[in-house]
This record gives sequence, C-alpha cells and structure tokens, in this order.
Amino acid sequence: MVHFHLNPSLWAVLLTFTSLQPCSADKRVDLIVRPDGGNVSSPIMYGLMHEDINNSGDGGIYAELIRNRAFQSGDESRYPVTLDGWSAVNGAKLSLKKLSQPLSAALPYSMNVAVPSSSNKTVGFANAGYWGMDVRVQKYTGSFYVKGAYQGKSFTASLQSALTGEVFGTTKVPVKKAGNDWVKYDFDLVPEKAAPNSNNTFAITFDAAGVRGGSLDFNLISLFPPTYNNRPNGLRVDIMEALAALKPKFLRFPGGNMLEGNTLPTWWKWNETIGDLKNRPGRAGVWGYPLSAGLGLVEYMQWCEDLNLEPILAVWSGLALDGGELPESRIDEAVQSALDELEFLTGDASTHWGGIRASILGHTRPWKIRYVEIGNEDWLGGGSTGFENYKKYRFPAFFKAFQEKYPEIQLIASPSVFDGMTIPKPAGGDYHPYLTPDNMVLSFNKFDSLTRDNLTLIGEAASTHPNGGIGWEGNLMPFPWWGGSVGEAIFLLGLERNGDKVIGATYAPGLRNLNRWQWAMTQIQHAADPALTTLSTSYHLLGTTAITKTLPVTATTGGIGPLYYVAGETERGSSVFKAAVYNSTEPVAVSVQFAGLGEKVKQPHKKTATATLTVLTGPTNPYEYNDPWKHNNVVEETKTKLKAKEGGIFSFTLPQLSVAVLETDSE
Repeated sequence: MVHFHLNPSLWAVLLTFTSLQPCSADKRVDLIVRPDGGNVSSPIMYGLMHEDINNSGDGGIYAELIRNRAFQSGDESRYPVTLDGWSAVNGAKLSLKKLSQPLSAALPYSMNVAVPSSSNKTVGFANAGYWGMDVRVQKYTGSFYVKGAYQGKSFTASLQSALTGEVFGTTKVPVKKAGNDWVKYDFDLVPEKAAPNSNNTFAITFDAAGVRGGSLDFNLISLFPPTYNNRPNGLRVDIMEALAALKPKFLRFPGGNMLEGNTLPTWWKWNETIGDLKNRPGRAGVWGYPLSAGLGLVEYMQWCEDLNLEPILAVWSGLALDGGELPESRIDEAVQSALDELEFLTGDASTHWGGIRASILGHTRPWKIRYVEIGNEDWLGGGSTGFENYKKYRFPAFFKAFQEKYPEIQLIASPSVFDGMTIPKPAGGDYHPYLTPDNMVLSFNKFDSLTRDNLTLIGEAASTHPNGGIGWEGNLMPFPWWGGSVGEAIFLLGLERNGDKVIGATYAPGLRNLNRWQWAMTQIQHAADPALTTLSTSYHLLGTTAITKTLPVTATTGGIGPLYYVAGETERGSSVFKAAVYNSTEPVAVSVQFAGLGEKVKQPHKKTATATLTVLTGPTNPYEYNDPWKHNNVVEETKTKLKAKEGGIFSFTLPQLSVAVLETDSE
C-alpha cells in the first residue's frame, strides 16, 4: 500500500479552509469497479474556451508583438483612437491622421511621421509592444504600409533594449518605387543576440533627408515571432504548447461577453474578422480595451486544426450587454448571419460564402461544425426582458432555422435547465458555475438527477472566491489556489460520472496577461517574457485520461465523501479510477478492485496486473498558489507503480486535498 502523510498538527489549519462539516468516519474506502454496465461518455469531455479578456488574445495567445498596430477602435465613443504604444525616434513628430485616401475603409486612421526641418538624421518611431517584447535569436516576420514621397534607399527595422538602447537585431528594407500610393513592405529580422529581459522595443527608422513633403504616413505595422505550426498571423508557441499538454477535445469560441458586445452595433461580427488584416476594422472590446480582430474566425478554426479540437461555435443571438436586443421583427437578421457563417465554414465552393472561403482565403476544403451555441448567458442579460425574449422568440427562431438547414448540428442554448429554461429536444444547454470550493463539492451529484434529454455543456467554470465569501465583488482570489482547484476537480468528477448527459466542460477564463486583467482566475498566466508563463493550480490532469465509458462502482466499505470518485475506460483501452479528497480529518485508505482485471489475473501465464497511480498534493496552506513572479509550483505530482493483489485489487492512501488518477497498464 502506498501512503501519503501530512503533519497532524496542520489539520486544524486545513479544516479552517472549509465551512462544511468535517468528514472523519470514512477513514477507509473499499470499492469494486464492475467491468459491465455504465454509460458511454461524451467524446469531448474536456476542452477550452476563449474570449479576449485579460489581454488573452491581443497581447496573449495571438502572437502579434505590436500593440495598437493599426489604430483601431470599433467604437470611438468608448475607445478614442490614440497613439498608445508608440513613441518618436530622434525628434520625429507623431500624429494621427484620417486621410482622404486611407489604407482601407476598415482602417481609416494612420500615423503621420513628420521629420524635423533640415534634419539629416535617421528618424522614425518605436513600439513598446504588449508591456515589452521577447527578443531571441530567431526569425521575426514583419510588415508595414507606407504612403508618401520617400527617396531614401531603405527603411530600417530593429529590435532594441528600452533601457539601454542596445540593438539586438536590425535589417534593411529596400524602398519600392510606387509614387504616392500606399505601399506594403515585408521583411525578416533575425537578432544577433538575445535580450536579457523583455523590456524591449521595435523600431522603424529612415533617412529624414529622403522625405519629400515633410512627412510619411504609416499603418498596419506588424511583427511576429515564430508561431505554433508556423502559421502566418498565428498563435504563440509556449501558450499553445501548454494548452496542447492538457489534451483538450474542444474549443468554445468566441466565448463569453465578447460575442455580445457592449451595444447592439458592436457584437462579434464574424465577417469582419476574416480575410486580409487591412480589411478587418477591429472592434470595441467588452473588457476595457479595443481588439484588433487579428484573432478571427479562420484563426480560431486553425487553432482547432492544430490541436485537433472540436469547434463549439457561438453565434450572436441578438442581445447586447447594455440590455439592447433585436425585436422579434428583426431577429431574422441575426439568424441569417449565423446561417451565413455556417455556410462560410462548411459550404462547398459552389455556395456564396463557401466560394469566398475557397477563392479569397484559399481554404478549399470545408470545415466540419457539429456544435453551435446560440448566444452567451442570455439568462443573465437584457434587463427584465432579455431572458424572457430569448425563450419567447430569439432561441425559437434559431432552433427552427437550424432544424431545417442543419439538423445534424447539435444546438446549444446559452442558458441551462438550472437557469430555469425548458430546452426543446434535441438541443442542449450551457451551465456556468462560478462557485466557492465548498459549493463545487456540493455540486458533485448535481447532474445525477438529469435525464439524457437534459444534455448540458459546462461552457465556463471555476472556483472564484473562498469559502465564506459573500459574493463576487471584492472576494475573487488573486490567483487560482490549491483548495479551490481540488473543489473544481470534485465537480469535474461528478460530471464524468454523468458523461452521457454532459457535452463537455471547460475552465474559464483560460488565459491572463499579468500586466492587465479583469478576471484573476485563469488556468495559465503569461506576459511578454515566456519565463512568466505559469500553469496555475487549476491546470488539472483529469483531461489527460478522458473516460470514454463509465464503469459502475460499488462501495463495500465507506462511500462518497470525503473521497469523491469515478471509474471508467479510457480511449487507450485501460481502466481508470479518478478520485479527490476534500474535508477529511485524516488520510483516506483506498482499495480499488477492478473485477474484470481480477478474472484476467487468474488466467494461466498472465503477469501480475500493474497500474500507475498519479497523485497531486498541495501545500499545507490550501490558499497558496503558483506565483509567476516567484516561479514556484505549490502542486507536487507523485507517480507510483502499483501491483495488483489477487482479484485485481490496488491499495493506497490519499491525503486531505489531493487529486489522484489510477490507470491500469497495458498488458
């Protein structure tokens, strides 16, 4: 038997963490896992969700290094166009211009760079990036547009320290002869040395004496490091690798409030996020900053391709965050936009939108869309009428249209049955529990009473505030913490027990830039410096052993609580037992008998069955967290090889606030 121990003097500290009555009776739990029975689980049980909150898109997983690259707003009453991120080099004067001949109708503003009179210096401008830039000896790919008369021989693109001015890499970009029109320049830049930190800038400079007319206009100034799978306009490597290690099965996008927009005109218009970047106007973000729309519909689909994820596509339902909503007489506008989006993604080249995808974007092969969610949290918005109108005419309009044109697609309503909506078959619902750890644990059996007709997506979930917290405001923890993460794990185990009623589950939000955020609870924290990319305590291992079929578990000693558990079969064909301990005064001795495995062991010439036990344990203080600035990891992972006793029995102990996975090894 494998034993894990905690200092008994620390139990009092641990038990102050929860307001639930301590469990002391079940110091031992004996379980039998039957090989037959159970239910087939969702093939996409664990996944991801993304909305641009916490600068998780621009300044996060979207690898663009230049902040405010195209002077976008999306709503100038909310976000005035500025030169945020930009500074002059060697006395140049920077200003915003709205030219009569802009780069495009989508990008009406540009940056005018005026040179000092009679100057023979090299002048230009620099960008500070998203709170810095990571500079390594690798190829950076960049581009920019210029308008104006310039008779110099070249422009210079460079990366340098914002503190010392040391130049790490530079490249000359030869001038093209193109009159006074907008001209695009592309370049590659390979630094000769790496920067010691991320406090760096990118600059474009040019010969002031070569400027005719006193100034040049610049727009859409872009710089990318190497991206995941080398995608143009792609995603950040370290963050994608961290997500890939979770082995997710789906991506819900565009998730959260980002879909709705602050006002009716500013919802996530999918057709303004496709095609050439110069034709993407950007949009007014809902979390305090404008968005570039560089991470658009196609980029989301490529994200799905690169990680082999099932897309769960969210479409706008006609509701805005300020309570505005389309009246019944206009709801067909939102429905048609959703149908057009589906045609763009799944239609062949003979269709209007499929033809645009194939001919303009070069993606001739249609994508597969099996899941579509109508709106986001419609039970929450729209004042006194939003939810009622969603049930009355908004969702029914989408339901009817999709049943007629795309009956094979699994529709998902943005509320769930827990929010008070009766959802018509065969549609499912979406449940978003943001709870204390205690309430996560109390929700372990929440789905037991549902029927398979109550199919539910858990499109967002997290432990957000400590036990005893009185609500949202002022009670969010600074980072996910170990005790909260164990509570989340128990809720997820309850979902896996009901895998035939659950579409899938995802933590939210997934990503957080350490320099600006609106929501502290995230799986991964990041900054310009990849060394600060930190996996939180909620970076669970449960999804790496996804259950394809649950197996019945009978307790011969003990039962549910303080040990919470589920058993099943994995896609690898192994048997797996998952468990977590919460609110226990002592370690729990566990024996798990895989009955079918026991029969195999009795057969002649069969080796003793083995299994791998992986246990996550945390600090003695359950409120501790992984601090990006300390580069610490408060979660300890222990792997142990176990041999089965006669009958296929594995024995071990689990301490308070632990999460464990026991998986049988291949024969």
